[in-house]
Amino acid sequence: MQPTFSQASQNSLANSFLVLENIVKAFPKPDGSQSVVLNGINLTVGEKEFVSVIGHSGCGKSTLVRLVAGLEKPTSGSLTLEGKAIRKPGSERMMVFQGYALLPWLTVRQNIRLAVDEVLSHLSRSERITIVNEHIEMVNLTPAADKYPHELSGGMKQRVGVARALATRPKLLLLDEPFGALDALTRPKLQQQVIDIWEDHRQAVMMITHDVDEAIFMSDRVVMMTNGPNATIGQVLEIPLPRPRDRHELRESGQYYDLRNQALDFLERYQ
Repeated sequence: MQPTFSQASQNSLANSFLVLENIVKAFPKPDGSQSVVLNGINLTVGEKEFVSVIGHSGCGKSTLVRLVAGLEKPTSGSLTLEGKAIRKPGSERMMVFQGYALLPWLTVRQNIRLAVDEVLSHLSRSERITIVNEHIEMVNLTPAADKYPHELSGGMKQRVGVARALATRPKLLLLDEPFGALDALTRPKLQQQVIDIWEDHRQAVMMITHDVDEAIFMSDRVVMMTNGPNATIGQVLEIPLPRPRDRHELRESGQYYDLRNQALDFLERYQ
């Protein structure tokens, strides 16, 4: 289990954006005991920082992001966003799921509009329509705006999910393996598109992934989890690669391969 924050560390975190402090998450077992999934998670995320969390299957990555989303409650420890406790889902934290989570009876425009109307109800109708149209254009889906999910490719569906999340103007974007269901050609294109949007509209991002190259390419820091049960943060890898990043240039970079090897070495120790 990781050591708790010292008092000095706690004082320095007073003005932090997202703070996870000594998080434990356990689930009850049929015999009355508990299965501890996460044990002693300490992490901060800056208000304009892109952080990825990687680890083997079963290490609690998705549980961690669900805690931040407010979809699960920690067994012990605290989660705060801008100093306020996270106890339930909120519009300041929006999640993009691997499975798209689009309403099949609504068009692209209607799926995004539904979220905007709910979260930004204080704006005028014309302002909300403008926001919807801007975000459809942002993810290059204007020609498909009036199509239904079954008429879209996987990459297009995921772009709708990204546009819907961003259109509500959240402070924190949560991505739970958002590219995992995409084919090898679509995946890097959408990775690049998400990064381009993030570069233009900086905000905090926490992304769950099992892909080392994806994590390094997209992130400022990569949080590496030990295996479950009782998973915790084993190492945090700083990614000092300059932005904007070019995927092809990175392939020629010794620094990139050094970071990649560090991440792979860590994961291999926990196979």
